[in-house]
Amino acid sequence: MPTSEQPVGRIVDSTPSPRPGPVKLVGRYCRVEKLDPAAHGDALWRAYKGHDRIWTYMGYGPFADGKAFANWLDERAVILDPCSYAVCDYASGSALGIMTLMEIRPALRVIEMGSIVYSPALQRTRTATEAQYLMARYVLDDLGYRRYEWKCDALNAASMRAARRLGFTFEGIFRQHMIIKGRNRDTAWFAMLDTEWPGRKLAFERWLAPENFDAEGHQRLSLSALNAAEAEAMRS
Repeated sequence: MPTSEQPVGRIVDSTPSPRPGPVKLVGRYCRVEKLDPAAHGDALWRAYKGHDRIWTYMGYGPFADGKAFANWLDERAVILDPCSYAVCDYASGSALGIMTLMEIRPALRVIEMGSIVYSPALQRTRTATEAQYLMARYVLDDLGYRRYEWKCDALNAASMRAARRLGFTFEGIFRQHMIIKGRNRDTAWFAMLDTEWPGRKLAFERWLAPENFDAEGHQRLSLSALNAAEAEAMRS
């Protein structure tokens, strides 16, 4: 017990969370599985080739050729932090992107979603959103982390929009936080807390439901609107 009048934080469960591992997360539109160069490499290179813009804000890439990409993928696949996963689309059967869990701090129960490289074929699809839902559910429900972070270059408008749409809360800018490819990076910080996840989870599931899309595949309700409605419901 505190022996003074100084304010202190509430008591929380300090049991460390497990580290993420080689799981296979299965949804309606995709599966997310541990990155395997032998299984995913060729499909990823086909999906990425010629789309240099997807590497602009990454600390690596673009790659000169398939061999250079394969070498990088081999190195990436064995690293434990970041722990890399392939996003595989059911319709095509192919790996179309990579996402990672990184800055893994089990003792603090904090983890980050980052180093997301979605091919153009994956971007702005239900598959892409479902992959984020599956990973958030794995992190917050299965592994029991209490803080799920998202960080990006403050100039990366697409990543900033994605974080907000997916239900992460903007927390501020770390100025001159990194040097990436010889350039300054101010980093935008976002996070989702375990206490916020139940509402975010329900919004994801309502958005992903088949009845939320018309015959042409257009959404009836946006994920941003569903998140806003769930947040308001939790406040009331």
